[in-house]
Amino acid sequence: MNYIFYRSMNKLSRIPGLLQLLLMTVFLVGCSSSRTRGFEKKVTRELQINKFGEHFTGLMVLDPSSGDTLVSVNSDLYFTPASNTKIFTLYTAVKILDDSIPALKYFVSGDTLIFSGTGNPSILHPNFRDSSAVNFLSRYSELVYVPGDFPEGRYGPGWAWEDYDSSFSPERSSFPLYGNVVSVTQQGGLRTEPNLFADSVQVMVKNRRREEKRNTFYFDPSRTDTLEIPYITSDRLTLTLLENVLGKSIRIGEAFPVEKTRTIMGSTPADSLYRRLMQESDNFIAEQLLMVSSFVLSDTISSSLARDFVLDSYLSEMEYKPRWVDGSGLSRYNLFTPSSMVYVLKKLLDEKGREWLFSVFPSGGKNGTLEEWYTGNPHPYVFAKSGTLGNTYCLSGFLIARSGKILIFSFMNNHYLEPASRIKARIQAVLEGIRDNY
Repeated sequence: MNYIFYRSMNKLSRIPGLLQLLLMTVFLVGCSSSRTRGFEKKVTRELQINKFGEHFTGLMVLDPSSGDTLVSVNSDLYFTPASNTKIFTLYTAVKILDDSIPALKYFVSGDTLIFSGTGNPSILHPNFRDSSAVNFLSRYSELVYVPGDFPEGRYGPGWAWEDYDSSFSPERSSFPLYGNVVSVTQQGGLRTEPNLFADSVQVMVKNRRREEKRNTFYFDPSRTDTLEIPYITSDRLTLTLLENVLGKSIRIGEAFPVEKTRTIMGSTPADSLYRRLMQESDNFIAEQLLMVSSFVLSDTISSSLARDFVLDSYLSEMEYKPRWVDGSGLSRYNLFTPSSMVYVLKKLLDEKGREWLFSVFPSGGKNGTLEEWYTGNPHPYVFAKSGTLGNTYCLSGFLIARSGKILIFSFMNNHYLEPASRIKARIQAVLEGIRDNY
């Protein structure tokens, strides 16, 4: 190739300047296109060898520095994304929220504080312990709670009903407390947080962790770890939980006065929420981030409002618009293409930079949901969000090639009939091939 290039340059030296530049450009683009086609053929062959033709598979790989699409296999077809949906949720939060997020909406009238929630997920959350809202409320002798209007309901569309007692499926609410879960442990005797539910926990072996329609919980006495169980939310329960932690009574109000309301910010940095969202694939935080984003946009709580706003504004030029129905990806109604995932990942890279993204996304072989997969030698080479549902495994994010270049990829798999671990092993083989050959 070097010899051919040298001879071509000699010939070009005898051609007038503008034409010479044009021919050089065509020659280099042709060489680049040839290399890209060869790389794509090699990766496609790896997909065939690793049996990715036995189920519905899509893969797109982009070199963001050149803008070249290196691999495109079913990249414009729609897949169930599972938790890859959180990439769009992260982008929404990054575009709308500041470094900290609102914790309370309020209005002060004399000694009376009228307040409501903003959807902030960190208040008294077991992983963040954000007490800023509670400390603010404690300053006032008279408290009036105005329940937030959230017509979209406790569960997202298309969620599995049988997950009601699973720790990964807390209910959505306008004023969440304690992550909307009850935490139960036997260390030092049976302990329950919030302690309001202490008498509602029964120590016995049951096939469910909670009754479906009431807050009665079951804790297996053989457990040695902490069990988190979603509780059934309600405006009355929110009021009672706040009264319990504040040690004072609270009245329920119907609405705020006509005068302008104000907000206070929570003490949990937004980046801390984003890291848990992505690394632990926290469904609750995903849902609540969309809700608090809509609050910032319009003073109302509606996850669909936030989704529609982002799609119609920041992502208006995206060619293959998704069917996007929740923040977490728990719903099988979601439909995304690999190309749309790559599109948003490219925007995140351009706007936030690699250092920030690599600190937020799970690192292969190091932390979060990728701790046991895609291990680098010696450093991580994959920084990506996984997504898992029954017969579904998707992985989208960033890959560092041997050349040092950052590549963006989305690898989506639906409708396989074998253990997900086998799919992951095959994906790892393909990603290692991409890493070593680009």
